[in-house]
Amino acid sequence: MASRRGMLKAGGGGFGWLAFRALAHEQAARGAATPGGRGETLAPRLTHHAPRAKRVIFLCMEGAPSHLDTFDHKPKLAREDGEPAPRGRGGFRGGKLLASPFRFRQHGQSGLWVSELFGEVAKQADRLCVLNGMHTDLPNHAQAFIQMHCGVFQFPRPSLGAWTVYGLGTENANLPGFITIGPPQNNGGAVNYGSSFLPAACQGTRIARGAETVANLRNPRRTTEAQRAQLDLVQGMNRSLGESLGGDAGVEGLISSYELAFRMQGEMPGLLDVSRETPETLRLYGIDEPRGGGGRAGGFGMGGGGGSATFGRQCLLARRLVEAGVRFVEVTSGGWDHHRNLKESLTASCAGVDKPIAGLLVDLARRGLLEDTLVLWGGEFGRTPHAESADGRDHNNKGFTVWMAGGGVKAGHAYGATDDLGYEAVEGRVHIHDWHATILHLLGLDHERLTYRHGGRDQRLTDVKGNVMRGILA
Repeated sequence: MASRRGMLKAGGGGFGWLAFRALAHEQAARGAATPGGRGETLAPRLTHHAPRAKRVIFLCMEGAPSHLDTFDHKPKLAREDGEPAPRGRGGFRGGKLLASPFRFRQHGQSGLWVSELFGEVAKQADRLCVLNGMHTDLPNHAQAFIQMHCGVFQFPRPSLGAWTVYGLGTENANLPGFITIGPPQNNGGAVNYGSSFLPAACQGTRIARGAETVANLRNPRRTTEAQRAQLDLVQGMNRSLGESLGGDAGVEGLISSYELAFRMQGEMPGLLDVSRETPETLRLYGIDEPRGGGGRAGGFGMGGGGGSATFGRQCLLARRLVEAGVRFVEVTSGGWDHHRNLKESLTASCAGVDKPIAGLLVDLARRGLLEDTLVLWGGEFGRTPHAESADGRDHNNKGFTVWMAGGGVKAGHAYGATDDLGYEAVEGRVHIHDWHATILHLLGLDHERLTYRHGGRDQRLTDVKGNVMRGILA
C-alpha cells in the first residue's frame, strides 16, 4: 500500500509543471471526486424546475459598503444630521447621526434612488432589482462574509459557487465550473470559494490577486503531444492505484484535475487575453481610465496601475468566462470597511468599480447574455446611520442593501426597506438564507432538494431555513 501511494505522489510530482499542479494535489488530498471522475461530477444536469438563469456573476464588495451612501436614500437622516442617535434603536447606543455627504437622485423610468457615487450604474437603474431589506446574523466581518458565501459560519461548508456547480454541472468541459477572480485573502479566505464535503471539482479555481494569468498554464518544455503522452502514462499508474484501493476518491480527484488542467491549456490562454476586445469595449469597462480610484480593489494586475482599469479588466474577464461556459464567476473588490474618512475613501472605492459594473451590464445585455445571467452585487453587511470617528460608519448587520440584475429578477424594482434612519430592515426583510434560496431558485434548483449526504444527514446551502423571495421574480 505504501509503495502504491508513493507511486501516486511521484506521478503527480513528475507531471507537476502542468497547469494547476497545486490545485490537483489539493483536490486529491481533500477527497473528492465521485466514482466515475469528472464526467459524473461536472456533467450538465437537469434542474428541479425551469431555470430563469444559467450562470452567475457575483460582484463581491469585501468589507461592507454603506447602504446609506449608495442605494438606500434616507431624507430623515439628512434632516437630523448631528443629532444624538436614538438609544436602543436596533441595538445601538450613543453617537451622533451622520447624514450622507453624497447627493441622491431618482433614475430611469423606475425612479430608483441611487447616490452620485454610482453615476454610471445609475444609468442602468431600470435593469436593477435593489433589495433594501437585507439582514444577517452577526456584525463581524469574518463571520458575516463566510455566511454570505457559505450559509453558515460556525464550521466549513461548501460555498454558493460550489453548490451551483454541484447542482448544475458545467457547460464547458475544458474550463472549471467556478472561477474566483482576485479571491478574498481575509475573512475566511479559501473557505469562501471552497467545496468542503462536496466533490472537489466544484471548488473555485483562483485567478489570484496580482497575477496576469493562471500559474503553469503553459509548458515551455514540451509539445502538446508530448504532454499528452506523459499524462497518459501517469494517469495509467493512478488508475491502477485507484482500482487496487477499490475506487479511492482522492485518486479519482487527482485524475480528473490533471485531465481538466490539460484541456485548459488549449482554451484558457485565449480567454485571458482581453487585448482581443475592441477599443470601444475596453472603454466601456473603464479600462482606458487607469487612475479611477478604487481603494484596495483586489484582483490581478493587467496593467493600468489599478482603479477602474483593474476592476474593469476583471469584469470583462468575467463576461468572457461566462460566455465561454463557466457556470459561476466571482469578482472581489476589497477595501470597503470605511470606519473613518468616509467621503474620500468611499468615493475612491466606488470610482474604481462604477464604470466597470455598468459596462458589464451593458455588455451582457447587448450580447444577449443578461437575460439568463444573474448578476449579484453587495457585501457582507451594511453600516450605521450614526458616526464613528466623526466621519465614518460602524458595522451594521441589521439592515443593508444588495442588488441583483438579469436572470429572472424584476428589473427597475426596489424591494424591502430599512427604517427611516436606516438602522434595520423593517419591510421585505431578506435574510442571507432567503437570498441563497432565491438565487438557487432562479437557477432552477430547489434549495430544499439540493442536498448532499454528510455527517449523517442531508446537508444544504440554506441549512434548515430560507424562503424564496417571490416578490422579486420577474
